[in-house]
Amino acid sequence: MSDQMLRCPVCATELAPNLLTCPKCRRLVHSDRLKALADTATQATNPVDALVAWREAVELLPPGTRQYDTIQAKITELGKVVDTLPTPPASSSPSAEKTNGAGVGRVAGLGAIGLILWKFKAVLLLSLTKWKVLLLGLTKASTFTSMLLSFGVYWTMFGWPLALGLVISIYIHEMGHVVTLMRYGVKATAPMFIPGVGAVIRLRQSLGDPRQDARCGLAGPVWGLGAALGSYLLNLATGLPIFLAIANLGAMINLFNLLPFASLDGGRAFQSMSTNQRWLAVLGLSAIMSFCEGKETSGLLALLMIGGVFTALTGKAPKTGDRPGFIAYLALVAVLTLMLERLTPMPPA
Repeated sequence: MSDQMLRCPVCATELAPNLLTCPKCRRLVHSDRLKALADTATQATNPVDALVAWREAVELLPPGTRQYDTIQAKITELGKVVDTLPTPPASSSPSAEKTNGAGVGRVAGLGAIGLILWKFKAVLLLSLTKWKVLLLGLTKASTFTSMLLSFGVYWTMFGWPLALGLVISIYIHEMGHVVTLMRYGVKATAPMFIPGVGAVIRLRQSLGDPRQDARCGLAGPVWGLGAALGSYLLNLATGLPIFLAIANLGAMINLFNLLPFASLDGGRAFQSMSTNQRWLAVLGLSAIMSFCEGKETSGLLALLMIGGVFTALTGKAPKTGDRPGFIAYLALVAVLTLMLERLTPMPPA
């Protein structure tokens, strides 16, 4: 069996591990598996199932070949289909998509929140209707044990109430990534906590499409914003200052993650923007910064602007940018900045 796997079934040429084509006859090494995956994908009634099959298939093809490009195009198109699907299937039509409003202050903030909710409606509906998915990561020993370790470290630094809120906020942020990756049929690990850093998720497959990558990147801050808003609502309901502190810290962490650097969520969002959109994003960040009064928030926004300028000048940009992702990025920055400017956390009791 092992000898058969190391030889081309057509010309019997010995094959090195990880070769995708026979160096002699140019036959695809995994042609039988590719046919089976193509059948699975074309017969799938669920676009997520089709995405899973096509993603496995594209890994078995040499990049740059016609077959590779064809399947990658299918993945891109299926991703657009997934974005339009309601979750659950029988959801009401969001008639407020084009509703215009007027006002400033809280109204502007609520409008920006509404925009984010609409642009990422599928992800958020999934989190609301299938909330049990939040417990998915906790079933993994690596996530649970690393989460406990981080909690212990943060406990010694901030006390247990703030440490618990911080760990939960980070977990919700990371599960936003996980759920969206699952929606696009991408295999990834559960969150792994690293004390002092946060948490990381390792992709087992390449997304391939900058637009889908941006969606997965921004899903973390979207869910993180939801966690911060939830903590703020708990503060309003209970009057306990610890919830206000958790909301403020969560908003700061998620705004930091929107820095336009490759390893952060903001970098993934910028990669899907055209050059013009990147410069418009820098102008938008400048406008948001002009309303800031806090030094910490202004300093963080200045870093976002510097990163945006650097990416616009040096980064390779797609010809057609991702308009929803561009809008959602600025809306997230605006709402998180609004939270940091309006919330004044008190020391835990």
